[in-house]
Amino acid sequence: MDSPATDLSQKLSREAEAVCRQYLSNGRKHGNYWVVGDVDNTPGRSLYIRLSGPTRGKGAAGKWTDAATGEHGDLLDLIAANLNLSTLRDTLDEARRFLSLPRPELPTTQLQEPAPQGSPEAARRLWAMGQPIAGTLAERYLSARELKDLRSVSALRFHPNCYYWREDADPNDALKSWPALLAKVTDTTGTLTGVHRTWLDPETAKKAPLDPNRKAMGNLLGHAVRIGSPSDILAIGEGLETMLSLRQALAGLPVAAALSGNHLAAFDPPIDLRRLYVAIDNDEAGKTAFDTLTDRFEDSDLRLLPLRPVLDDFNGDLRKCGIDEMRSHLRSQLSPVDVPKLLMAEGC
Repeated sequence: MDSPATDLSQKLSREAEAVCRQYLSNGRKHGNYWVVGDVDNTPGRSLYIRLSGPTRGKGAAGKWTDAATGEHGDLLDLIAANLNLSTLRDTLDEARRFLSLPRPELPTTQLQEPAPQGSPEAARRLWAMGQPIAGTLAERYLSARELKDLRSVSALRFHPNCYYWREDADPNDALKSWPALLAKVTDTTGTLTGVHRTWLDPETAKKAPLDPNRKAMGNLLGHAVRIGSPSDILAIGEGLETMLSLRQALAGLPVAAALSGNHLAAFDPPIDLRRLYVAIDNDEAGKTAFDTLTDRFEDSDLRLLPLRPVLDDFNGDLRKCGIDEMRSHLRSQLSPVDVPKLLMAEGC
């Protein structure tokens, strides 16, 4: 049985053009798409919303992508972003209002069914409660790691009180909350499948003194935190900060973070990809993941190219070597056809 969010998303997809005319009135219809500047209804041609197609899966009506920022999602995500709605409940209520559907009558003691712990639905609810990272502890944490100008990255959010569950703790003290950096895990269609959490210390703006201080929830296998819209090239690696560092050095390169070596080895790239750059951490897990990917795509037309850091990973390179030395080191590892796009624009 579909969740209320999935059911409403499919109902909205059947009215995709009407949704666009309501929330993105400064756009216009162009073939099978509604074209506008961004989710805030700015005039322009960066954001594309599919107007027809199936109600779910690849090519579904209502799926959208902002070519400038890499932001993407379904019509529920669009409504939430357009109206700056911070909770899933508010988003669902707005969708029901648009569709002229009554709000479901639930017992006052249980306004919403609890989602199974660690499920994609639980991840979606957590993500809906996040807020933009601008001016938050999450932005301070990233800036301290030399990761800047990330306010437009829609795959990142901040939660000021994100629960941290410890199974080995006293039952009366097992559930605590800490600020957390949230990262959205999606499939190749842009559908949210999970959320990665990095808990933060509000006093130091470093990682919280927890073990572990990072956890992921939802369906991760084959999926990743995606930043930018791939055309024929994409870079995939393990850590979030690693891939954000690579994106900072090579601004024209769309990147994805698989979040672990095992998930890197299982990553499912977009079907139209021609070159897949693989950021390999200097450890056994990174080398094993690259070897597994190479074996998986040995008989395909997809070309895999390794990107190796000077130090342990690319965030270490960025922080200790600097961005100019990092770009110089990367130049020889890029396909010659990609150098003009990825490095010449940076004056390297």
